[in-house]
Amino acid sequence: MLTSSPSDRLRVSAVSYLNSAPLVWGLVHGPQQNVFELRFELPAVCAESLEAGTADLGLVPVIEVERQGLEAVPGLGIASDGPVRSILLISRVPADRINLIAMDESSRTSVALARVILAEKYGVKPLAVRKQPLVEVMLEDADAALIIGDPALRYDRRVSPYLIYDLGGEWRDLTGLPMVYAVWAGRRGGFGPEVQAIFRASFEFGRERLGDILHNDAASRGFAEDLARDYLTRRIVYELDERCYEGMARFCDLARKHNAVCHAV
Repeated sequence: MLTSSPSDRLRVSAVSYLNSAPLVWGLVHGPQQNVFELRFELPAVCAESLEAGTADLGLVPVIEVERQGLEAVPGLGIASDGPVRSILLISRVPADRINLIAMDESSRTSVALARVILAEKYGVKPLAVRKQPLVEVMLEDADAALIIGDPALRYDRRVSPYLIYDLGGEWRDLTGLPMVYAVWAGRRGGFGPEVQAIFRASFEFGRERLGDILHNDAASRGFAEDLARDYLTRRIVYELDERCYEGMARFCDLARKHNAVCHAV
């Protein structure tokens, strides 16, 4: 374990959504707790904290690794290899007719992903506005709404009157590759193997305690156990392999092509 005093602990910003629970379970409940100065924030805020220097490492949107020139902790992240359930484009019109899209203000990678998919697959480049993730409010003025994380996971697609595009599935259809949404990252040279090992140990602690995550974290957020289990074990990929990194590189290439890196800010 990394030993340090409270004054020199690394400051770590983690995502506050359910999908981060297995990654941070050891940092919160296991042998790795109190090693870092840990706080929970929305994905975009994690990125802002790194950029502002108020955090040393964060679970950041992958688009920010590209934009800020960060170094990622290898082997771990939040990804999917098909429909993910928690990144939804909800539209009043078919995708190729979207002219204005309301973006969840907590998102960065998903904003870039939506732009890439709409341009590459549907041939449109809609204007965008940022709003809080309240679908009916978002769709008052926009053709489509992008919501992510827990709000998207709570959205009841069974009774929705709108067209719903799962962007994890859309990416897989477009490229045949997994989509990586977030990774642990920090400034280049700002951490070493010991820190990487702590993140790995925290994840392994969480992976072995899925029941605790379902009965405590997921339940406290109001998610049914079967939905949360399916989400955390079948939809989300935490261990990144060669295909994941190939998908990550492909995404960054397409984001640059469609000027989506700067638009994600």
